[in-house]
Amino acid sequence: MRGSDAGSGSLFSYVSLEARVPAGHPLRAIREIANAGLAALDRDFARLYAREGRPGIAPERLLRALLLQAFYSIRSERQLMERLEFDLLFRWFVGVGMDEAVWDHSVFSKNRDRLLAGEVAGKFLAAVLAEPRVRGLLSSEHFSVDGTLIEAWASLKSFRPKDGGGAPPASGGRNAERNFRGEKRSNETHVSTSDPDAKLYRKGPGMEAKLAFLGHALMENRHGLVLDARLTRVAGYAERIAALDMIAPRAERPHAVTLGADKGFDAADFVMECRELNVTAHVAQNTSGRRSAIDARTTRHAGYALSQRARKRIEEVFAWVKTIAGMRKTRFRGLERVGWAFTLAVAAYNLVRLPKLLATA
Repeated sequence: MRGSDAGSGSLFSYVSLEARVPAGHPLRAIREIANAGLAALDRDFARLYAREGRPGIAPERLLRALLLQAFYSIRSERQLMERLEFDLLFRWFVGVGMDEAVWDHSVFSKNRDRLLAGEVAGKFLAAVLAEPRVRGLLSSEHFSVDGTLIEAWASLKSFRPKDGGGAPPASGGRNAERNFRGEKRSNETHVSTSDPDAKLYRKGPGMEAKLAFLGHALMENRHGLVLDARLTRVAGYAERIAALDMIAPRAERPHAVTLGADKGFDAADFVMECRELNVTAHVAQNTSGRRSAIDARTTRHAGYALSQRARKRIEEVFAWVKTIAGMRKTRFRGLERVGWAFTLAVAAYNLVRLPKLLATA
């Protein structure tokens, strides 16, 4: 018998959102872990919001929505709200009822400064890792560190002399043409008018210079989970400074911990400062026309080879954050805003991996 194609639905629905989400859906386990981390931040949220006045959108809902944006590669908050309007799975994950109206996309912009001031992204990352089930997965002795380029939301046409010269011609165009031929530009003499925190940087020889930031991550080697994330202005030494800053709180142990890294960290001052922190630097040796800062006293041990294999997993973190979570080119401006988004994207990466790790633990 052929079914009816009638378009009208029932006046009332007696099926809850909870019942519409399959029991084995991956977001169920992720939501449980995320909610535990958000619950640990309850006091922090209470300090950020006034006790009187009209109730706003709960910060827990805002953060769960932003996590969905990272999971599903949604390009903007406007598109995120459109998806939340009709997608029952999104409504269930965020905590919006079937009959509730979704909020305007501008709510994210208005609340981002409040969440930024409270360092919520970093605290959420730490809260998830502090859960008892998750803490048992983490290594407390062996770590890896690396950095990646985050392209700024600024055009090279905005990179202009600090003295005010080189102003574009007064034309009615949206983005005036600019000829850079013969012009020498550097961070000492030029600054971006769109994002002054972004700096011109070239990742390697022969590569294109871009206005960018540097994102840094510290990973534990047992399961490849990220323990800390930072964002800095670009500089030749920024990766090493960020690495020392992230490993220092974890080096206060009676015995040395190891820190794996690539050839960019093979510098005498970095290795020396690691030793002062009681950290064994398992960095890849850079012997191209120079002498490595580490010798056979470090490389002869089997642990060095293990660290070198494990450290490459941090590239999986950066690949996910940049391709899936949309951080290849940031949508924000300013060091603090971009850093907040980068840290939340790293937290989203951990949440994606944790359900399988917990299931096999």
